[in-house]
Amino acid sequence: MKFLFINGVNLNLTGIREKGVYGEQTLDEINAQIKAHFKDDECGFFQSNCEGEICTAIQTAKCDGIILNAGAYTHYSYAIRDAIASVATPVVEVHMSNVHSREQFRHTSVISEVCKGVICGFGKNSYILAAESFKL
Repeated sequence: MKFLFINGVNLNLTGIREKGVYGEQTLDEINAQIKAHFKDDECGFFQSNCEGEICTAIQTAKCDGIILNAGAYTHYSYAIRDAIASVATPVVEVHMSNVHSREQFRHTSVISEVCKGVICGFGKNSYILAAESFKL
């Protein structure tokens, strides 16, 4: 299978900011572990702090499934929601933290209803669980 892992705003600081929430590994280290886990599959990785770039990555993806951690854009980006709704490629929304045990504003996702599913709270393994869901 071919996967595209998309990470949104501030996730480039994974391993640096809020280590108690997001862990100590950098996003590059997490991506390397994902790639090693899916050694028989093709994994692409994209990160941007720019909403429009994330929309373009979704719209132009050539893969079997997108694993998307939109970061804070999850809670208010109708542009990303519409990009997901406009493509046939299924998307799984992921969050490393359990967003439901955090601040109230994190409990709402505007992208969930157009995603295949949502996985949260399993740290870096949220990405692996999301990609595994395409193999079920």
